Amino acid sequence: MTTGTTTTAEGTPLFGPESQFRAFFDDPRWAPAMIRATVLEAAHPQIGAALVDNSTFVAHPWRRLRNTFLSMRRMFDADPAVREREAARLNRLHARMSGSDSRGRPYDAMDRATRAWVVATLFESAVTMCRLSGQPLDQDTMERMYAEYRAYLAALDGDAGELPEDLNDFWRYFDRVVEDELENTEAARVILFRLFDHLPAPALLGGAPTLWAAGRAVVGPLLGAITVASLPESYRRKAGLPEMPGASTLMQGAYLAAGLTRFLPAGWFDAETVIEILSLSPDSDDPRARTVTALHARMKQASALLRLLSPLSADTAPDPAPDPSDEARRPAEEFFREVLDQTGDGHLDWPDLAAMARELATRLDLDEPEETRLYDAFAAWWRELQAALDTDGDGRVSVEEYTAAVPSLAGPALIRVAEVLFDATDKDGSGTIDAEEYRALFRTAFHRDLTTTDGTYGRSAFVGDFLAFMSGRRTNTPYDPLLADA
Repeated sequence: MTTGTTTTAEGTPLFGPESQFRAFFDDPRWAPAMIRATVLEAAHPQIGAALVDNSTFVAHPWRRLRNTFLSMRRMFDADPAVREREAARLNRLHARMSGSDSRGRPYDAMDRATRAWVVATLFESAVTMCRLSGQPLDQDTMERMYAEYRAYLAALDGDAGELPEDLNDFWRYFDRVVEDELENTEAARVILFRLFDHLPAPALLGGAPTLWAAGRAVVGPLLGAITVASLPESYRRKAGLPEMPGASTLMQGAYLAAGLTRFLPAGWFDAETVIEILSLSPDSDDPRARTVTALHARMKQASALLRLLSPLSADTAPDPAPDPSDEARRPAEEFFREVLDQTGDGHLDWPDLAAMARELATRLDLDEPEETRLYDAFAAWWRELQAALDTDGDGRVSVEEYTAAVPSLAGPALIRVAEVLFDATDKDGSGTIDAEEYRALFRTAFHRDLTTTDGTYGRSAFVGDFLAFMSGRRTNTPYDPLLADA
């Protein structure tokens, strides 16, 4: 196979419904395999530094999961135009990520060898998940799947030269990187020892913190132990990762149990549907919202029962009653944590605002000119915030600096952000947003419908509503699912 082709030597499509990747797309085994692959990615010094500085995976892991899932589906789409558009979007996103790690070593998300390692971890983890679940791939199947992943890399980089062309050479390459380049990075430690213990609830379980905390306390350590046990032995040894007694047996059992799904009817599990339901707001106009609302009620009942049966702790406080007023104010500390601190590092700096721009551009599927305008508007807003709030001059804003100032964030730059969003929504360029454009915006970007009038929605009203959220710290606004949800 040559890098530029979209079929194997036997004529099997590398992309689309007949690809090997699609055969695993809705496989539940991907859940532990993706966690494993993410740890191996994060253990690479360049990727780990980029994740720590730029990623929202700590504060907004469910959102990150949804975006990654949809991106991979587009990258393996049968339509080359879809693949090319998504590759261009990913390249623009990665081109904005560069810097230095805690030891002063530079990183660049566009580094070709680093991007090849990301693809390598996905392929190797897919092979490993099949082996651990008692269904090892035969050589021909592995060859076809490897060709697909090399074609995926070629779609991003123009060629797949950073990955060996021969599968046997790939295994030597993989072992060499694990042995010589991977480290016990901060990002890997966060995923293994912090993320599972503090994983925020998805939108579906947002109203039942007691139930979520109880389930997380049980499942979190198990996921961590399974992931550690599945990592290459050479990396576990080098990183000094502790292995819980019986973890290997537990890991084997988890993969074997997930592998039994092959006996279930075809199409019984749809990963995209599961992810959408987890992030679906109960007031969405999606037909599944009624089911979600019913589930919310059941989960609240279960949460209340759980509180009666177990003592409360700081992490399992009573479920708060919903505020009936859309005008309820969110405390400054909560607003800082849930909206402004997108990367979850306890400070506000440019990567947080860049994450907001990235999420908006992704949800609205903006083309390059509109995307650049949005990033430029957020960059100007960051300069305003830094000048007004960074009192100690360290280049970032702490929660103390933010709450002490009790600022009004609605400066000219934030107004510009809202105007760029308005222009992206005003598809016909009429200067107003009609009811259908407005509903389309919130269905696409916020996964909910609004009961708007049949009239038009003017620029000033749109800007005012956006600023009421970003500067007035209102709760229960239409914008919460975009920037506040996990």
